[in-house]
Amino acid sequence: MPSLVTKHRQAGPISIVDLRGPVSLGDTSLLLRRTIHELLESGRTQIILNFQEVTLIDSAGIGELAGAYQPLKSRGAKLKLLNPTKKIQGLLQLTQLDKVFEVYTDEQIAIRSFTN
Repeated sequence: MPSLVTKHRQAGPISIVDLRGPVSLGDTSLLLRRTIHELLESGRTQIILNFQEVTLIDSAGIGELAGAYQPLKSRGAKLKLLNPTKKIQGLLQLTQLDKVFEVYTDEQIAIRSFTN
């Protein structure tokens, strides 16, 4: 199975992580956890995960998102999700993570949402 690729970019104080590939049990879900952890450790508290090129997310990937909530909250950080596919959006709704994390389909609106 192909691995997950993460590409970081900045929009001012906002870290945008473009994800490409699967987020599933094993190395790829651990990479997602490590990516969020490293951003928090470096003081980045405004994070957008761009799911536009995510091909699959399984329960391990969903678990990593759910598990990120408390560490983010304890540091006053915000994580927002961008461009989930219809299938991923359905999983977010099923697990109610769409109520925990704001979900956007427009990057500029997601960026501006940090100032609201």
